[in-house]
Amino acid sequence: MRTSTALQTGVVLLVAVAAAVQDAGAPTYSEHVAPMLQQKCGSCHRPDGIGPMSLLSYANARRHAFTIKSRVEQRVMPPWHLDRSVGIQDYKNDISLTDGEIAAIVRWVDAGAPEGDPSKLPPPVEWPTGGEWTLADEMGRPPDLVVTSAPYTVKPNAQDQWWTPSAEFEGLTEPRWVKASEFKPAYPHGKKVVHHGHAQLMQDGPDGPRVMRALGRYGVGKPGDIFPEDIGMLIRPGGVVSWNLHYYPIDVEVPDDVVEVGLWFYPKGKDPSLETQGEVRFTADQGGDMPWAGDIVIPPNSFKAQQGIHVLDRPALMHSFRPHMHMRGKEQSVEAIYPDGTREVLGKVDRYSHIWQISYLFADHAKPLLPKGTMLLVTSLWDNTAANPLNLDPDQWVVFGQRGVDEMSHIWLGMTYLTDGQYEEMAAARRRAEPAGGGQ
Repeated sequence: MRTSTALQTGVVLLVAVAAAVQDAGAPTYSEHVAPMLQQKCGSCHRPDGIGPMSLLSYANARRHAFTIKSRVEQRVMPPWHLDRSVGIQDYKNDISLTDGEIAAIVRWVDAGAPEGDPSKLPPPVEWPTGGEWTLADEMGRPPDLVVTSAPYTVKPNAQDQWWTPSAEFEGLTEPRWVKASEFKPAYPHGKKVVHHGHAQLMQDGPDGPRVMRALGRYGVGKPGDIFPEDIGMLIRPGGVVSWNLHYYPIDVEVPDDVVEVGLWFYPKGKDPSLETQGEVRFTADQGGDMPWAGDIVIPPNSFKAQQGIHVLDRPALMHSFRPHMHMRGKEQSVEAIYPDGTREVLGKVDRYSHIWQISYLFADHAKPLLPKGTMLLVTSLWDNTAANPLNLDPDQWVVFGQRGVDEMSHIWLGMTYLTDGQYEEMAAARRRAEPAGGGQ
């Protein structure tokens, strides 16, 4: 018995020593984990952020270490729902973790979440407060013009709510080119109740027909837009701003909530050469305009797929894509079918979450350049089963509707339409760059 006890004690000691040796080489919070949390998580998980907790201190990160491990292993956090097996993979705003970064976080947690040397912490970031313009630093100044919605009181503990006021567009005396825009809910409660929204400017065009310009579009995960160099959106004095705001209530009343859209202009005399339409809606249904997707009918406990085809009547440069479905949404993709018959998946999300409205911004070299006659195939897939964690009731028939428990099937594509000459010039430039880009 004594021998057995001694043997067991020795084994325990050996395991402890081995663990200590392993821990000594494990990643630490200060040197390895803090930079990742700051860069990939800090915009939400900070004081005044929309995340449920701050992760910018060792004490908080250690307290939530096992949750962090679970979320990153499942690729739930940071939110990046792109299918990594198909489509373009180069994006300006990719906040996903690499396999190596995930492995480092897992090792850190498994080793007991060691702090390490605090002197190796990254320099702190001066995050904007919830009431500040997030693009102000990058643009070097506050917005040149701010457009404000009429106030609305969000009722507590109610169903989805919508606010769709219209007002005369004021503040311009001459045409201006928009370089950037930011859609900013009020702080602190507005940021918690505004799920997504649009501010659209309707104006008489220079040739008579009315034109629409998206002053700002917003969703949780999409704060603002900065148009690429030499690309802008032209707006003129006058017209009407139409707001479409979708609220998810919380447990407190939010009185007189307002939303602002900030606009930054190109300097006078430095007009861009290309005019963008910003985000343009493409549907995966046959419903036409309102009511969209009138043909969406999803039986209980089932999956459903639906497709829509849109033929481009002129060349275009695509800057981004932003899927939009509701709680049953599972996958959405946009595919190009070129005039010569070749096909290319441009972007696809295979883990869609209605909680997030992420706009995926193509890297400059990866932006799809689409010739006239290209067919854009938009595919939506819904999961109305119990396997969908966001599905409140898989026994329900689901149809089109504005509520989160209803469904939609459109995708927002950042589009700049081109002339034939502009397209040929861009295509030739890409052909010249192919040998260097391909490593030949």
